Amino acid sequence: MIYIERKERFSAAHQLFNPHWTIEKNQEVFGKCSNKNFHGHNYTLTVTVKGEINPNTGFVMNLVELKKLIKDHVIEKLDHANLNHDVDFMKGKFTSTEVLAVEIWNILKPLIAQHNCELHKIRLDETENNAVEFWG
Repeated sequence: MIYIERKERFSAAHQLFNPHWTIEKNQEVFGKCSNKNFHGHNYTLTVTVKGEINPNTGFVMNLVELKKLIKDHVIEKLDHANLNHDVDFMKGKFTSTEVLAVEIWNILKPLIAQHNCELHKIRLDETENNAVEFWG
């Protein structure tokens, strides 16, 4: 088994806010992230794929194809978007990095499986200090 990774970057705005709580409770739990005017991050998404090397190509998966899947199905929807309002797969969900990583996994897993390999891990860096990893 061998693992390959592809990194992509996007910028997006969001607000962490529980509508069932008061503004004060949201500020207590989410701090500046509950700002009514939203705030943004420059995210780095790392997608790790695993599988066997194809003897005809020498690849686990063609990285050009992986790049296209990630860009077409994830980055194009997220880049310079408001995660709370503009992104179809985030409607009605908390826009935490954890939830976003799971939703990206749900999109990419079946697409990558069509290439005779498997999605191994999603890593989503929200800042240089905060990141989430998800293995499904």
